[in-house]
Amino acid sequence: MKKTNILAGLTAALLLAASTLSFAAEETQQDVNGVILSGYDAVSYFTAEKATKGYAGISAVHDGAIYHFSSEANRDLFKANPSKYAPQYGGFCAYGAAIGAKFPIDPTVFAVVDDKLYVNNSANVSKLWNAKQAKAITLADEKWSKIKTVASSDLEPDDDLEDE
Repeated sequence: MKKTNILAGLTAALLLAASTLSFAAEETQQDVNGVILSGYDAVSYFTAEKATKGYAGISAVHDGAIYHFSSEANRDLFKANPSKYAPQYGGFCAYGAAIGAKFPIDPTVFAVVDDKLYVNNSANVSKLWNAKQAKAITLADEKWSKIKTVASSDLEPDDDLEDE
């Protein structure tokens, strides 16, 4: 009976491990501490229309990423509706997502379009993205569903955004 219990326990553990491995979560752009947006306040992009550095002492976790906020009020707004404030494409560069890649971001380079937050790698990349913003968003939305669980090192960017 003792061997049966051990075998049942091992079988359950193996099944749990296999099911966990078969479900790949959406990758988010985080630092080594698990912080997204380089610690900038996701809500301030909407309410203050600027990038505002958050504080580690005022934080929340969403989809496995730690968000920092500049005020408790902003944290509470986020917690009430995280999908409204979370950056698109896991916080990776919006232009990168449009070409099927995952690039790091500069959290001060952003746009709020149709009540969604988009961040980009740099001011120069943002200019490219802005020049074809509608097409870039459409392409990124399509591609993100395919690349969101793929490691950035396994992706090969394309030039669909440049094709006209």
